[in-house]
Amino acid sequence: MSDSVLGIDLGGTKVAAAELRDRRLGESVIEPTDCSGSDQLIDQLASLVDKVRSDDLSAVGIGVPSVVEFETGRVVSSVNIPLTDVPLRQVLGERIGVPVYVDNDATVAALAEAHDEDLRLVAHNLVMLTLGTGLGGGLVLGGRIYRGATGGAGELGHTLIGLHLESSVPPPQGYPQPGSLEALAAGRALDHLSVSAAEANPDSALGRIRAAGKPVNGVQAVDAAHAGDETALGAVRFWGERVGIGIANAINTFDPEEVVLGGGGLRAGEILLEAAGRVAWGYVIPGLGSRTTIRLARHGVRAGVLGAALLAAHEQDRRQEAAR
Repeated sequence: MSDSVLGIDLGGTKVAAAELRDRRLGESVIEPTDCSGSDQLIDQLASLVDKVRSDDLSAVGIGVPSVVEFETGRVVSSVNIPLTDVPLRQVLGERIGVPVYVDNDATVAALAEAHDEDLRLVAHNLVMLTLGTGLGGGLVLGGRIYRGATGGAGELGHTLIGLHLESSVPPPQGYPQPGSLEALAAGRALDHLSVSAAEANPDSALGRIRAAGKPVNGVQAVDAAHAGDETALGAVRFWGERVGIGIANAINTFDPEEVVLGGGGLRAGEILLEAAGRVAWGYVIPGLGSRTTIRLARHGVRAGVLGAALLAAHEQDRRQEAAR
């Protein structure tokens, strides 16, 4: 493993970067994501690298919430950040002067979670769900990242879990599609559930926030739920139950050793894990899942940064071996 690589976790609301050296991940530098345009966002990424890098930096890995053509590092499509059809590997690599490796953010988080605290590969078949502004998925199958034919495998947030098909099949409406796991269980969905709970229960903690003229969101709901507010607890549990349907689909499809929940949604902790697991096991096909564990990310919210750094380190090692 290369001694000095840098990982970047790029999300729709924030971007974080940290250096990996001698199997130790340094402190993250975190900034709000500049989504005003692709040029501005690339400027921000280059500036962030300059803030974190050491003189012996050998490569940068970056996880983006997008479909990525891994071999070229081109962002094919992106919902929450302005990078669609941007050759990010080439453009950012030219700016910072070292190789850049680009992959889906949930994919690199899955790579991190397949490794233990000493960065040893311990899970050969793992599904990752990242709960943030959107809802991403990453796959490690047979001990390797699985990207599929186009590099876009693992977009589990776009599986359909609540589409109404009784009378007809509705026309597609753009992404995230209504009825998709992302539309119903990403961070924005928890925001909507929290607002509805506040409106229906004015005497609750969320209702009092709304009455004071302040915006109500999922972060406040999680905080209030941890403090014991029943209304907030109900909203967070309902959100977790929706996540559980996505987990059941993942187990029924891949029969993995582990399903891991990561991203900003980790703030909900055991409330999320209990609700999601309770529902998931009810929808898993009998006979499947007997060797599957559902857990929270061991590397916490830093799984994305660590995975991006591991991606850079592994790709550098692979290329060095190929050159021998």
